[in-house]
Amino acid sequence: MCFGFLGLQFGLALQNANVSRIFQTLGANLNDIPALWIAAPLTGLIVQPIVGHYSDRTWNRLGRRRPYFLAGAVFASLALLWLPNAPALWIAAGLLWILDASINVSMEPFRALVGDQLPTKQGPAGFAMQSFFIGAGAVVASLLPWSLARFGVANVAPDGGIPDTVKYAFYVGGAVLLGAVLWTMLTTREYSPAQLRSFADTVPEGLPVDVSRAVRPGLLLLVAGVMVLFAIRYFTLEREVYLLSGGLLAFGLMLTWLSRTRSRGMLREVVGDLYGMPDSMRRLAGVQLFSWFALFAMWIYTTAGVTQTIYGTSDTSSSIYNEGANWVGVLFAAYNGFGALAAIVIPFMVRRWGLRISHMVNLCLGGAGLLSFLYIRDPRWLLASMVGVGFAWASILSLPYALLSDHLPTAKMGVYMGIFNFFIVIPQVLAASILGLLLRLCFHNQPIWALGLGGFSLFIAGLCVLYVPGPGRGGSQPAGDKG
Repeated sequence: MCFGFLGLQFGLALQNANVSRIFQTLGANLNDIPALWIAAPLTGLIVQPIVGHYSDRTWNRLGRRRPYFLAGAVFASLALLWLPNAPALWIAAGLLWILDASINVSMEPFRALVGDQLPTKQGPAGFAMQSFFIGAGAVVASLLPWSLARFGVANVAPDGGIPDTVKYAFYVGGAVLLGAVLWTMLTTREYSPAQLRSFADTVPEGLPVDVSRAVRPGLLLLVAGVMVLFAIRYFTLEREVYLLSGGLLAFGLMLTWLSRTRSRGMLREVVGDLYGMPDSMRRLAGVQLFSWFALFAMWIYTTAGVTQTIYGTSDTSSSIYNEGANWVGVLFAAYNGFGALAAIVIPFMVRRWGLRISHMVNLCLGGAGLLSFLYIRDPRWLLASMVGVGFAWASILSLPYALLSDHLPTAKMGVYMGIFNFFIVIPQVLAASILGLLLRLCFHNQPIWALGLGGFSLFIAGLCVLYVPGPGRGGSQPAGDKG
């Protein structure tokens, strides 16, 4: 059931470790990279709730979630094959958009599938198993360019060209992604909607929410968006901050529209579910905000930070830069490898300390790992930093979903898992909006400090976990059993 995540993460790991490198090689300025990256998570913000909404209502010969696995995997594989051959920066940015959208089409149903298939007591183990396959796939994917270079594949290309090590890694990634998702699709059964309703560990949908009250938060968000617009013009801020303003205005308009509309269409249902989300999801939002802000900072700036601070160069055509960039791939493989091992340990942590304390400990380990980048100057010692990052990564990919799925109605598992993605994308939009500004104003354009900010953010996320309610869903004697 979880094996397809190996393929999805294979694609994401290649993306995370190499896309900044591709953008820089094609001529992107360091300060423009966050804006180029942001199209990808913004696509997920739109795609995942829509896919969740329709997958909750799908049941055909392929099942409920599996049709979306297949469609996303096909388009993601094609994007992986084309991305390293992009002739221009704007084409590479567009292909990143397609790649991330396609992976999101597959990923959201994978999350919902675990909630569908497993009883409450097996939820943490199921999501931890996803983390294990995520880590395993990402280890191999992140190591591919470095490994290919060790086998003699060219690691340097003419100015403006992508090295063969990166190209061949993406070709392998396309094949692995499609194959792994097909394996899960062909070997996993799904419960029908009628069977799911018969299980006693399901949560009822709850009472309708009075959406007329959505006008107040909607107006507050609109005012905040306008204020940010004025701040951009008055203080001549970076154009990336327009992303923050646009996000505030968009959410403000949606909530204001929700309070007035009489529509019963898909958009009304998704926005209504967003406004009426369970309390546990609201409290997890803060945890996700600070967790994914840190991860996005790491993905964007590790290559630039390590090559500039430790290897002493920003020349993308030099051999020393490409050596440093390949070492970042090794570091990313390391944290995913440690994450795979952590996924085996996490269920034991949960049994000993519970979901909340376990997640808090893991986030603090990750914070310490990112903060250590400010002090380490031997690149080999950065492998030790990745131990903490790996534990945080495995925990972020599993324990919030275990905390959440216990409180979600089965009939809306897909749409709520998609809405939960908002709290992954919003911090990434925030990071893309303000990280460049913070580096310019506070840290003299030294990207290594973005990793320090990420470490501090993970410590705050750990504190926020303490305000999240623990598992509370139970049941009497089951009418049926999932497993």
